[in-house]
Amino acid sequence: MNRLYEQIAAAPGGRVSYADYMQMALYDERFGYYMRERAKIGKEGDFFTNSSFAPVFGKALASLWIRLVEEGGLPPAVCEWGGGDGRLALSVLEEWKKKSPHTYDRLSYTIIDQSPFHRRRQRETLQPVAEKVEQYDDVSRWLVERGPFSGIVFSNEFFDAFPVHVIVKEGGVLHECFVAARDGRLIEDKAPLCRPDIVRYLDERGLDLAEGQRLEVPLAMKAFWLDVGPLFHQAVMVTVDYGCTDEQLRAPARRHGSLRGYFRHQLVADPLRHPGEMDLTSHVQWDALRLYARQAGWEEVAFVRQDRFLLAAGLLHEWNVSEGGDFFSPANRQNRMIRALIADDGVSRFFDVLILQKGMSLPARDFWPEPEFLSAD
Repeated sequence: MNRLYEQIAAAPGGRVSYADYMQMALYDERFGYYMRERAKIGKEGDFFTNSSFAPVFGKALASLWIRLVEEGGLPPAVCEWGGGDGRLALSVLEEWKKKSPHTYDRLSYTIIDQSPFHRRRQRETLQPVAEKVEQYDDVSRWLVERGPFSGIVFSNEFFDAFPVHVIVKEGGVLHECFVAARDGRLIEDKAPLCRPDIVRYLDERGLDLAEGQRLEVPLAMKAFWLDVGPLFHQAVMVTVDYGCTDEQLRAPARRHGSLRGYFRHQLVADPLRHPGEMDLTSHVQWDALRLYARQAGWEEVAFVRQDRFLLAAGLLHEWNVSEGGDFFSPANRQNRMIRALIADDGVSRFFDVLILQKGMSLPARDFWPEPEFLSAD
């Protein structure tokens, strides 16, 4: 807190944008949350995510990706953006080796993660398949070093952690919100909006805020797509995250914005609490991601809720019909994970899946065994 406060106090006017604050609080090499030497995911961390269901989630992903390679003609190469503790990658690799040994022999799996702590945990977790895995700390550097990529790109809760600017409409005037250092604490400060790139974002997205509405402006996500999006040759991208469409952004429930923190499995509405010690996240603006992906040369294939994606990918094929009476048996444990992923009130109701392709002409029916899930309401 003291180091971060000193950096903000030394900035012009003693304040920084929310985007700069998030960059420091999450990614600073000395005190950023993701750089800390401690668990972030699971019971000992601050939040649960899909990797907590890695044994079955990874099997469903592997089944889909094997079809993309064997039937769609993609090379057996996977790049995962933000690999966490590596458990999901391990599940994918073990299932791939079992189901398609002839493509597994040629398979390469790259994980890109900015956190040195996560990369070390990944190496420990993935030791049984270490020969298949390479690691990078930056997407741009990976693409520059290896050249245009062909294969499968996967991310889980990757874009929600991008730094965002925050704006609000008050008295009919748009203001940008800042993080200021005052009297030994961090507070929010506001000033009339004067950044041309934020105004341009609102114009090209056709967004008009209602009185009192707050909105996160994902300029970093836009820059990321326009920078790295063109550097792919033939690829399919599967993006899993939580977010909202433009229509949902206009709902009254969204008028206060979505930037918040997660600290020891508690949602924290004030993003200025526990700086550097809690995860900061905002809802992905799906229509913005789609727009900039198109500008970078990608084509949308499907956009579905996560449970429908997993069902279409073949998750129910992993259901063990002979559970037996032992509640703690591996079969029962796997079935409980499947239930948690596909139940109406399960974890998947919070997540959507966007599937994109570039340099490919794969209609949905070519890699969905049950394409009716794509048209479900």
